[in-house]
Amino acid sequence: MSILIKNALILSMMENSKEPYKGDILIKGQFIEEIGENLKSSDPALIVIDAKGMVAMPGLINTHNHTPMSLLRCFSDDLRLMDWLDNKMLPAENRMNEEDIYWGALLGIIEMIKSGTTAYADMYIQMDQIANAVAQSGIRASLTRGLVFFDDDRGKRLQEGIDLVEKWHGKAEGRITTMMGPHAPFTCPPDKLQEVISVADKLEVPIHIHLAETIEEVQKIRIKYNRTPSEYLYDLGLFDNKHHVLLAHAIHLNDSDIQIIKNNLGGVAHNPMSNLKLGCGIADIKKYLDNGVNVGIGTDGPGSASSLDLFKEMKFAAGLQKVEYFDPTVLNAETTLTMATTGGARLLNIYNEVGTLEIGKKADIILVDINKPHLMPHHNIKSLLVYSAIGSDVNTSIIDGEIVMRDGKVLTIDEQEVLEQIAKRSKRIVEGI
Repeated sequence: MSILIKNALILSMMENSKEPYKGDILIKGQFIEEIGENLKSSDPALIVIDAKGMVAMPGLINTHNHTPMSLLRCFSDDLRLMDWLDNKMLPAENRMNEEDIYWGALLGIIEMIKSGTTAYADMYIQMDQIANAVAQSGIRASLTRGLVFFDDDRGKRLQEGIDLVEKWHGKAEGRITTMMGPHAPFTCPPDKLQEVISVADKLEVPIHIHLAETIEEVQKIRIKYNRTPSEYLYDLGLFDNKHHVLLAHAIHLNDSDIQIIKNNLGGVAHNPMSNLKLGCGIADIKKYLDNGVNVGIGTDGPGSASSLDLFKEMKFAAGLQKVEYFDPTVLNAETTLTMATTGGARLLNIYNEVGTLEIGKKADIILVDINKPHLMPHHNIKSLLVYSAIGSDVNTSIIDGEIVMRDGKVLTIDEQEVLEQIAKRSKRIVEGI
């Protein structure tokens, strides 16, 4: 199939590109074949999309998520993290069956597609169900089985992580990639962490781990190992310059910690809204970027963030750094938009395929309708997208060369069926908790 996007305002997100500029984009199969003016195609099955009044840009990339927690959206707000987790989230999650997880993942994926996300990273349990939802929906995803080692399960969890990689890596026409997922330093003792690192090396996949999300975590690791969480992971070989590691949150890092993670081949997934709602703190993104740390933007699960709209997250990401430094020049719109696109692609280890609009890359493209009152006038398109746009401004989403949403309607999933399933299942899950 070929798709021709006509009359778009193109924002490629390529370095040193003079943009935005008006033009056309020709997609053939999975790939961007040509970008220019007055493009044509002889394909008799050509689909033409008139994008006049729209920005064509790379799809946004959500670098940290737990999609089935959409079933628990706004169920337990305004609580401290451990109270939220121990007394609300975990009891509710323990009631979820495999079908609940599948439908919860679909709900999260619909929300992401409708708000401009074309790729995301998911860490959870029962990952076959999430993988099936990803395959059906058409979204691109990096999937991870979260591994918590509080008890001896005789290797069952680790084997599930291995099975996920062996079964799903490269599947769904290449849209699914995988990582190994030790949950966090405080939930993974040294021997288990080293085992996971060794498995990741053998399978040649990255690692996805929570890091220093709370002050309490930092204190626990200090008391038990006389290290910061970053030093603890460094001593176990995670930051030896050969591993690609996605570090979720990374809020409470000192200057020495930053020097430890700066050579990591992955980077930090910044989740501003979730960190705010749970009172965890503000990650020093300016300092990370100044030290060469790659940063992407995530939402965390909708159980804490409440929304999977990355346009909202960009506003929080930029605003928090400005107020933290009392400096409006910190983390400008261009840098923030780069974090949500190319930074995310690098973090998911898929930058060779997506993250920019350029010939030869896979066609993960969104069209944002800027012909709206809250998006007029058009003085600075990047500022407009970061500070004024919202997820519902996304008109069309193309992922892997397939139109998965057009005119705001998701084409790959029966949205009404999902909403009905969620209403029924969510009530059963939380009742009495």
